[in-house]
This record gives sequence, structure tokens and C-alpha cells, in this order.
Amino acid sequence: MLEPSASPHVAASANRPPFAIGWKEHLQFTEWNLRRICVKIDTGARTSALDVVRYELMETAGGQLMATLYLALDRRHPGRFTRVHTPVLRTVLVRNSGGMREERPLVETAVRIGPIQKRIRITITNRSSMRYRMILGREALANDFIVDVSRKYLLTNWTTE
Repeated sequence: MLEPSASPHVAASANRPPFAIGWKEHLQFTEWNLRRICVKIDTGARTSALDVVRYELMETAGGQLMATLYLALDRRHPGRFTRVHTPVLRTVLVRNSGGMREERPLVETAVRIGPIQKRIRITITNRSSMRYRMILGREALANDFIVDVSRKYLLTNWTTE
């Protein structure tokens, strides 16, 4: 069972050395029931970012901001969308890859990367012009992973059940 995080990242285990991962890996969004999402590990990025075709923000009767995300995660079928409903923590100002400041919704969800299950925070943006639909930044990697930039898919032997 995952414990709620009080910070942007939670170490899955403080009693073991970090796992080696490659510059490209697969992850699973356990709360969203999405598997084998290809992510680029980006140690130059502080935050993680997820590609959406579009998103809609709505405030609930209780004042909670919710997002409906429209994801096109399969490049072979760009017209197929997966719709996800998730709470928004807040909006944040992020400098994108082009150096421009951009306001983005920030969400938190549970992921599994190899044997590690943890909660991470992700900004939501349109990354359709980028090669990878998601980047995993330093905050999501902290305490659990060390990156071998010369290799990819080092965690493929771990099941994603």
C-alpha cells in the first residue's frame, strides 16, 4: 500500500541502494490503470511532465480543482484517447524546453517503475512536438534510482502486475 506524500517525492525504501535505470524506461500509472508508458529519464528537468492532447479544469462543489486529461499515448493510433480524471494540486509556472515560461496544472499520482511503487508529481502539458510523451525528472527519481545514460530499459525484467 502506498503512503500519501508530504513532499514531491517519497522514497520507496530508505534501507537499500538505488536501482539502476536507463535513459528510457517503462512505467505504470497504477491509479489510472495505464501500463507500459514509455518515459524518457531527464535528469536536466526538475519536474516530470506528461503529454495531453487537451485537458479541462473544473472546480467541484467543495472547491477542489479537478482535471480531465485526454491522453494519446500510442503514436500508432493518435486518434485514440484515454480519458483520466484526477485532482489538481495547484497550477505552477514552469520553464519549458524552449525556455518559455508556461503555467501548468500539477497533479500527483501513484506510479510503478520496475519494482518501485511511489507517488510522484507531474505537470500537464502538450508535448506532441516532442519525441517522448512523458519525461521523468529529478524529483521523481530522488532516493530510488541512479541513471545509466548509456543504456535503456534496464527494468524490463520486472513484472508490471
